[in-house]
Parts: sequence; C-alpha cells; structure tokens
Amino acid sequence: MAIYKFRITFEDFDDVVREIDIKSNQTFEDLHKAIHRSTGYNAEKPSSFYVSTDNWLKGDEIAYLPNERKKDRVVLMENSKLSGFIEDPHQKFYYIYNFDRPYDFHVELVKIILDADPNIEYPFLAKSTGEAPKIMEQNSPQAVDPRGAAATASEFDFLNEMNFVPEDTDELEAMGEMGINEKERDEDEENEEDEFGDEFSDDDNFEDDSHKDDY
Repeated sequence: MAIYKFRITFEDFDDVVREIDIKSNQTFEDLHKAIHRSTGYNAEKPSSFYVSTDNWLKGDEIAYLPNERKKDRVVLMENSKLSGFIEDPHQKFYYIYNFDRPYDFHVELVKIILDADPNIEYPFLAKSTGEAPKIMEQNSPQAVDPRGAAATASEFDFLNEMNFVPEDTDELEAMGEMGINEKERDEDEENEEDEFGDEFSDDDNFEDDSHKDDY
C-alpha cells in the first residue's frame, strides 16, 4: 500500500506547516480531518479541496458538507479516494476550510512512499511547525483573521449583528464613499452656497443703486 506525504501550508501564514502521511486508498475526508487534528480546528465545517494547477488555479471541487446549491455539482470527500485524483508526483490541491470564516491552504504531494509502516496508524502527522492562527469567534476577547489582522471582540460583534459576509466589503466601502459622508458634503456645499448667495445679492442691490445715481 502506497503512502502519500502531503505538505500543508496556510496561504497567508507561511511559517505554519504540517506534513501528513496518509494511505493512497484513504479519502479526502480522512485528510480533511487529519489536517484539523493538527490545527485544533473543528473539522465539522463546510470545506472543499480543489484539484489545482502548479499556479494554484482551482479545478474540480471535492466537498465536505456542501450546501444544497452545490450538492449536485460536486463530488463528496467521503466518497473520493486520494489515489483517484493524483495525476502528478507533485500533485497540488487548493483547500478552503470553513466557508463561513474561510482559511485557505496549499496542499502539495511531496513524496510517495511505496510501503506503509505497520507500526504507524494512518493518517499520521509526520511534521508540525508553527502554531495555527486562532479562529475568529464572536465571544473571543481577541482573534486573528486569515489575513493576519488583529481585531477585538466588539468589532466582530458589530459585523455579526450586521450579518456581515465577506462579499459585503465592497458595499460597506461604497457606503463610506457615497452614503453618509456624501450627504454631509452636500449639506456643507449648500451652506456655502447660501452664504455666497447672500453676498452676491447685496452686491446686486449696490449695483442697482449706483445706476440710479447716474440718472
């Protein structure tokens, strides 16, 4: 039985590395759960592996707990043996954990071992370097997001109360540029126009008086 050695890294945290040895006939679900035994994360979150190019472009999706919209368009991790998707000795998979609060990983096959060690239970954590970043939780006093920015719990409470999702970012930015601030600018401009308008109206009266004096 061949053993695959996968190197797993966070896309945004280069210093966090895991290497997992796993049997070729085990499934992507086995790999998914092994990754999160090594990170300490809850594995019961919607997640997906994507068959990837050398440049980490995503291809076919292999999903865990997919939503209703996806169910008919993806294969499931529990039904997908690793050997069925290995087309290259350095096969790569792009992996997204927890679509609600996503963390992106690079998963690369770095070695194929021809014989399993009878004294090892697979999947096996062969190497662990660096501490996995903390998951963002609503009631956590401090958390770290996938891009490495520290945030307080109150900030996350605000986002949760607003039912914030990552796709809302553009809308929030647009509101900052076109919403409340724009209204305030309009009011300031109107006030300025009123002030200048009064001055010009006085000047008009002055000009009328001067013409009367000519006659």
